[in-house]
Amino acid sequence: MPQKKVDKKQRELCRKQLLKIKENILHDIKNMASVNSVDSSENGGESAGHGMHIADAATDMYDREFTLSLASNDRELLSKIDDALNRITNKSFGLCFECEEAIPAARLEAIPYAETCLKCQEEREKNS
Repeated sequence: MPQKKVDKKQRELCRKQLLKIKENILHDIKNMASVNSVDSSENGGESAGHGMHIADAATDMYDREFTLSLASNDRELLSKIDDALNRITNKSFGLCFECEEAIPAARLEAIPYAETCLKCQEEREKNS
């Protein structure tokens, strides 16, 4: 099957997009960490003195679990972004992992860390 590489201009555009997304995620993770540390120190005082209301404790626990879930998703996305940046460096960026055909430019613009073309992605999702 013929392989059409992504041209240099599009690779650079995607690289800039990936770096911007990565910067935003790292910023979000840093903010989540600082908010959690502030919440923990504030709640520590309550548990040492007066008991926290059970509804407040449940809300706090839900918020922590939700934040951890977001952070986990962010770490997974960061991994995909780093992989895409590595593919740009080794010039394999833009080729589908499944069929080895070029991933359409519109897909890469929408999801610059995409590993598969739309057809192969649909097959993956259908089979899982």
